Amino acid sequence: MSTLALKNVTYTYKNAQRSAVSDVSCIFEEGNVYAIVGPSGSGKSTLLSLLAGLDLPTEGEVAFDGNSLAQLNLDRYRRESISMIFQAFHLFPLMTVMENVCFPMELCGVTPKDAKPRAAALLEGVGITEDQMGRFPSKLSGGERQRVAIARSLASNAKIILGDEPTGNLDGANTQNIIEILCSLAHDKGYCVIIVTHDMEVAEAADMALKMRDGELREI
Repeated sequence: MSTLALKNVTYTYKNAQRSAVSDVSCIFEEGNVYAIVGPSGSGKSTLLSLLAGLDLPTEGEVAFDGNSLAQLNLDRYRRESISMIFQAFHLFPLMTVMENVCFPMELCGVTPKDAKPRAAALLEGVGITEDQMGRFPSKLSGGERQRVAIARSLASNAKIILGDEPTGNLDGANTQNIIEILCSLAHDKGYCVIIVTHDMEVAEAADMALKMRDGELREI
């Protein structure tokens, strides 16, 4: 079972007056959806960057399956062990939907011939039609683009999904759809889903809701 664990993690930006993340300890496990809420500037985005291996703690340790990120190949960790979903989708505009989902598989050495049927299955699983698979992202609605982003996040076989405000640009109906997809991935397929959000609807649907304030993390 893949887990992410923070052990007394502190992160302080250079020349900052206080720590963005302060002495945080928490364990995130497969099969659960976690929501991290809090006001702007509370440290949520910094915490997500630490979980993603984009930064290393000033003090303490972030560990994946018991191994400190400081000792891992971070490029490989980000490519194979975690995947991210963003508020702005971050799909490649000059690639079709199908090409967007094939891309991370091909980065991991899967041939285009083998990547395409798996990408199609992932897209079908989140409600994208065969016709939409040949379109460019700009031809899809916001909700459809976010579903494509989720399918792309599954392409690498990483069991940990990190969401940075994934419902922030969506209306109520699409928000509910994305929540249902993410909860299903955790509960039915064993993913660990960690979502940073301002959306209390997401927090209410999560298995555990946590709140950040002044760099400290507490269970709600």
